[in-house]
Amino acid sequence: MTFSGHSPRKRFGQHWLRDLQVLNQIVAAADLSENDRVLEIGPGRGALTEKLLSSKAELIHAIELDLDLFKGLKERFSSESRLSLQPGDVLSSSLLLPDGMQANKVVANIPYNITSPLLYRLLGKLGSPPETSYQRLVLLLQKEVAERILAKPGQSNFSAMSVRIQLLAKSTSVCEVPPRCFKPSPKVDSKVIVIEPFQISDRSEVFVEKEVERLVNTAFLGRRKKLRNTLGNIRPLKELEVLAEQLGVNLDQRPQEVSPMTWLSLAKGIKEIEKVL
Repeated sequence: MTFSGHSPRKRFGQHWLRDLQVLNQIVAAADLSENDRVLEIGPGRGALTEKLLSSKAELIHAIELDLDLFKGLKERFSSESRLSLQPGDVLSSSLLLPDGMQANKVVANIPYNITSPLLYRLLGKLGSPPETSYQRLVLLLQKEVAERILAKPGQSNFSAMSVRIQLLAKSTSVCEVPPRCFKPSPKVDSKVIVIEPFQISDRSEVFVEKEVERLVNTAFLGRRKKLRNTLGNIRPLKELEVLAEQLGVNLDQRPQEVSPMTWLSLAKGIKEIEKVL
């Protein structure tokens, strides 16, 4: 294999994960069987790829943006029939496997500068289904972002992202990853999490999810303000007070204190009001 002369490129957010314990935890969290087809994003020099190939997975398909790394990976794994490699940008490239089928699991050490758009490409958005449906995502993220995804209402890092992701999927923590586990070391801590997307049939109607998006966008723009002072821009305050009383919602709360399911209830209630009017 050869990666000679290649140095980590800042513009691609390259930090090589080299801690064997963390690599093993990532693969264990993916819970791979003979029927699993895995999409790996940003394989880099192939440390995680090698671990994935040692699993029972039927196929590993890796997308790499850096063409020099892509060439090195092809050389390193030239004898691996269960690995397919694709050059390109994961934000715009096809996510289908070479045979036109879909992967059912994703494993990735995500470049931190593309975290949000990549998450929404893999999970879809409120009111919009994903391009492909995955059973499980095992992602290494910047710790701050991971903790926002996992945050509970009332915690300081509970955000609009928390609401969105928690209505799209169930997420759990795997392990924390300090900078020393990478080369070169990033300036931030990282965290591995598992995200299990909900099936489309288990999600709310599209028009309700779109209403949640509208409410959350409005409320979190003024996250220090009470709901009565922000949502009043969407419906008259008297209507909101009646709806809040029916739902047991306190309009004196701030948006970060409101659970995802409560946002969903508010959205359904407002759509019912609009239906009558």
